[in-house]
Amino acid sequence: MHSDQPILRVSGVSKFFGGLTALNNVDFAVYRGEVVALLGDNGAGKSTLIKCISGVYKSEQGAITFNDRDLRSSTPAEIREYGIQTIYQDLALAENLDVGANVFLGREKKRRFLGLLPVTDDEFMRTEATKVLDRLDIHIPSLKQKLVNLSGGQRQAVAIARALYWNAQLVIMDEPTAALGVPEQRKVLATVKTLRNEGVPVIFISHTMHDVMEVADRMVVMRRGRVVANVPRSEATVELLVTHMVGGSEL
Repeated sequence: MHSDQPILRVSGVSKFFGGLTALNNVDFAVYRGEVVALLGDNGAGKSTLIKCISGVYKSEQGAITFNDRDLRSSTPAEIREYGIQTIYQDLALAENLDVGANVFLGREKKRRFLGLLPVTDDEFMRTEATKVLDRLDIHIPSLKQKLVNLSGGQRQAVAIARALYWNAQLVIMDEPTAALGVPEQRKVLATVKTLRNEGVPVIFISHTMHDVMEVADRMVVMRRGRVVANVPRSEATVELLVTHMVGGSEL
């Protein structure tokens, strides 16, 4: 299913906040073209792990490599440049701008107006946004609409399109279906599968077991800052995963 070498490798990572151990000697790997669900109750360490991978936090111990590059001293901006794109629940989009402008947020394409004044090239940005949305089989009626007028699922699609446009080699999704209705949840799950089919691995954080069972190739369960289970899809059941999450498997 995947190559022998993981694209992302987390080895022996620990993270402390004062006297609290948020991550305790965590090993975690992601291979090309696989969807890995990251599961666990609130406080299990999922968000801390993601923030260490994306450069928001620095781990006190252990190593994190991506494409054989050491990430520990890299900034979040550098890590995005390397190809790790994180889509948080709040999406970090600009509601007063249109779809194209959001795909290019922070990297706006400029053109010279009358050969003199630099202005944003809205037409170029919309055209490029259309290409990447088409690739994901996502249809938004008018890309001139401001984001505030779009549904939750359409906004999610814009955030995913932005990640893909900027050459994402690994996409991290934090509770991507949490605030969506059922049809939009289905679209997000279809998009996750599209990413996988294109060889882009996805770390999928979710509390929705049905979604996890549908899209994940492998499930990693965290509890109290540790990885307590690493289950291939072929062996996974909701009951088994929940047992690991709540700690019922301990004697």
